[in-house]
Amino acid sequence: MLEDVLGNISSIVWGPVLLILLVGTGVYLTLRLGFLQFKTLPYALRLAFVPKKDKKKKKEKGDISHYEALTTALAATIGTGNIAGVATAVFLGGPGAVFWMWITAVFGMATKYAEAVLAVKYRIEGPNGEMSGGPMYYLSRGLKTKWLGKLLGVLFAIFGAVAAFGIGNMVQSNSVSDVMETTFSVPTWVTGLILTVCAGLVLLGGIKSIGKVTAFFVPIMAVFYIIGALIIIFTNLGMVLPALQTIFTDAFTASAVGGGVLGTVIRFGVARGVFSNEAGLGSAPIAAAAARTDYAGRQALVSMTQVFIDTILVCTMTGLTIVMAGQYQGDLDGADLTTASFEIFLGDAGAYIVTIGLIFFAFSTIVGWSYYGEKCFGFLTGQKGIGIYKIVFVLFVFIGAVAQLDIVWSLADIMNGLMAFPNLIGLLILSGVVAAETNKFLKVAKKERQEEKEARYSNG
Repeated sequence: MLEDVLGNISSIVWGPVLLILLVGTGVYLTLRLGFLQFKTLPYALRLAFVPKKDKKKKKEKGDISHYEALTTALAATIGTGNIAGVATAVFLGGPGAVFWMWITAVFGMATKYAEAVLAVKYRIEGPNGEMSGGPMYYLSRGLKTKWLGKLLGVLFAIFGAVAAFGIGNMVQSNSVSDVMETTFSVPTWVTGLILTVCAGLVLLGGIKSIGKVTAFFVPIMAVFYIIGALIIIFTNLGMVLPALQTIFTDAFTASAVGGGVLGTVIRFGVARGVFSNEAGLGSAPIAAAAARTDYAGRQALVSMTQVFIDTILVCTMTGLTIVMAGQYQGDLDGADLTTASFEIFLGDAGAYIVTIGLIFFAFSTIVGWSYYGEKCFGFLTGQKGIGIYKIVFVLFVFIGAVAQLDIVWSLADIMNGLMAFPNLIGLLILSGVVAAETNKFLKVAKKERQEEKEARYSNG
């Protein structure tokens, strides 16, 4: 009974209103920022992955590097959604759902950029020098109507602190224990114990520990999974074009554009795209606020690349493989569908790639979301409550591994969706601040690039 009630509430929360608000905010910000994501993506990727050595580092405040902030956010978003979420979207909405995931990602890049700008601008420095930021801070500190800002900030923090235990904790550890038992016959309690110990060692060290682990961990896990998918694609090139044609054709069928307020294909494509990259939910800017940076716009461009990597790269690999395999019209769904699709092309090796990828992705999500949850809880209770939150969070990793989580899944979906509403309201109201910060940084960036060109010319 309770599960049915929560399922109905989840359907309402993740209904047309939220999906339209999520995509609409991205479209509005794209227009207001002059299609920033298209113009600056190469520069943003260079900022993220090419270390810059200069004397300006002394002016930068923060706890972790641009790259560590990016990988912390990627750790939280590259999770079961990239494997199971994409498969569910294709299963329920058809191949065209992949196209609408791409559309969501394109506009979501502008949303993610705006979130990070505000997170850095309105962050605060704690008594121990650690930075705290995110929607709860730019809502409470940025909105001119103070009572509204405080209310929205508190609501976001409550939803975020609770959501972390669901989608960022128990759901992930349960997925790992289930796949370990199915594939390798490892008892769920053993997997739970190992995950709990590993999570505790990383999480209790704070954001600097998390940043170092994710900086090493995230590239390895993403490249491992992407290489497996690329092997499938390049050894079956003749199937790629027909698969892409199927995706584009199905995206504009009657079922895609009809079927109520939002068509089936669009609805599931948008919903799973947002579930994967979290653009608009307000989670990733919490990590962005910890970055060492001199301008909010600089870190925001780095944060923007997260959506590109998560959805345009990783989710596309999954979606394309599933459509090429053609198993989405059967009874398989979620991770089982992705596993079966990889197996068709790579045999048992394909199953191991998906299984190992799922394990790494799920653990990384636990690591990333732990930081989000503790910051939300710290906003509500002060720094003294964070230690208790960490301990409880680690213990729930084990509970998730051994428990039945049907109700937790539904509750996690609800909390995740509720996070988005106050965040999106704040983004729309503070869009003028985002535009002003962007213009300020782009002038600096233009000058820096000009100086780099002159330096190369004089040295060359």
